Amino acid sequence: MNTVTNFLKNGTFKATLTAAAVATICSSALANDMPGEGVEVTPIFPSIAEERFRGEIAMAGLEALGYEVEEPKESEYATMLLALSYGDADFTVHLWDKLHDTFYEKAGGDDTMLKVGSIMPGVLQGYQIDKKTADQYGITSLEDLKKPEIAKLFDSNDDGKADLTGCNPGWGCELVIDHHIEAYGLGDWVTHNRGSYFALMADTIARYQDGKPVLYFTWVPQWIAGVLKVNEDVVWLEVPYTDLPGGDNDVITTYKDQNLGFAVDEVMSVVNRDFGLENPSAMALLSQVQISSDDESAQNLKMRNGENSQKDIKRHAQEWISEHQAEFNGWLDIARQASN
Repeated sequence: MNTVTNFLKNGTFKATLTAAAVATICSSALANDMPGEGVEVTPIFPSIAEERFRGEIAMAGLEALGYEVEEPKESEYATMLLALSYGDADFTVHLWDKLHDTFYEKAGGDDTMLKVGSIMPGVLQGYQIDKKTADQYGITSLEDLKKPEIAKLFDSNDDGKADLTGCNPGWGCELVIDHHIEAYGLGDWVTHNRGSYFALMADTIARYQDGKPVLYFTWVPQWIAGVLKVNEDVVWLEVPYTDLPGGDNDVITTYKDQNLGFAVDEVMSVVNRDFGLENPSAMALLSQVQISSDDESAQNLKMRNGENSQKDIKRHAQEWISEHQAEFNGWLDIARQASN
């Protein structure tokens, strides 16, 4: 008893309690500030360098929450979703909601994954031709290519068929293009050239710069929209009616009174279901991350102009975060609150 009394009198016990309380408070604050501390996260992205930018922004947010973010795995979209479903990866920010729906459902859908946020709303796909040829020959629709004299304008190998610069196998868009060619009866008039899309588009742009007609599939956001500008250099082609693989033709395919034939889509953040439920802060962060298609197109154009290394892309992401710091900090605040 005397020992305890002396301990209290000289204040040592009080000081010890205060230090312990402070340590507890600090530890709690740190846990709330860095809810991901000690947790490894594996991203998975497509192998398209032009889509890495949004992933770098998402990874920077997770790292700010204390997560240990590993170097992203890379694969085509269907394999990417299988990896998420099986737990071989934890998240992606690259699911096109409508375009990749079949891939998503076949990989397990909502049973094994969670769509947690719209990282980029209002993304477009469709067919474009150069404005000069469109104006000269009154071309407005994909069906105009059924006219032999029109198809021949876009024939680059003298086989009488229009050459359409198309989509990489495995991206999903190639399935829609093939379906359109069959559905609209274009098989005798259009050849779908597929392969390395950006290499094919380099040839297409060179052809345009030589003053020759061009016909190609494209999407927004990406750098091509900054090189071949809509309504200045090129125009969208309409389709005669909506007809998509799988028969779901109730989706919106019209943009500014033009039926582009592809769903007006949004890019989603997706997590492995178990990972998301075990890491509410990560899920909350990924549900908040959003960038505009204009911002990604502008960044892609920087890549087109030579700033295309991984170091460049990471720097672009950090510059974007600095320009949107208040918004970025708001995402982090919401994510930290989710851990309470």
